[in-house]
Amino acid sequence: MLTPKQQTYENLADSLIEAFNRRGIEGYYCQSREEARDTALRFLTPGCSVSWGGSVSCTEIGLLDALKKSDCILYDRSTAGTPEEQRELYAKTVTADYYFMSSNAVTLNGELVNIDGNGNRVACLITGPKNVILIVGMNKIAPDVKSAIDRVRNVAAPPNGVRLGLTTPCAKYGCCHDCYTPDCMCCEIVITRKSRIPGRIKVILVGEELGY
Repeated sequence: MLTPKQQTYENLADSLIEAFNRRGIEGYYCQSREEARDTALRFLTPGCSVSWGGSVSCTEIGLLDALKKSDCILYDRSTAGTPEEQRELYAKTVTADYYFMSSNAVTLNGELVNIDGNGNRVACLITGPKNVILIVGMNKIAPDVKSAIDRVRNVAAPPNGVRLGLTTPCAKYGCCHDCYTPDCMCCEIVITRKSRIPGRIKVILVGEELGY
């Protein structure tokens, strides 16, 4: 039997999936991180190419560990030793069959809101990989775009800055200062309101708190 919180997450997920469908985005709901990991892996085909953006959520559900044990062709940017190798890996990443990431926030109307420093993650969300699969904890749902951006800047960015060892004001003080520092993580703000290719973007909502 579901707890009141679990039932609320499930009810909200049903509404979000309807909103995604209107936007050409496929939506799925999983109660647990284990179910989310297994659901994500079921999309993969033998020998397919896979890459991912920086994502605490993907790590927390065990997806990256599972991918590294699979027979997929992996484009893992963490293996690059030089800037030239990073560029080569990124060139391969945009041709990947599957790209995994999370979303910094999702609105009640089904919009995906993401803020990025280098822009490689949001670039792949926009175009390139054949399929983009997002793992999103229900803690990332926001009422609207403005609230979603506020959430990213003041809830997600500060701990991410700490995790990455950045010198941004949000990492130091715990909230956004609308900075222009060299380490700024908020260089690109992307709002995805529709998938031009129906079903290219898939969102797996998870009934747990994941990521930041």
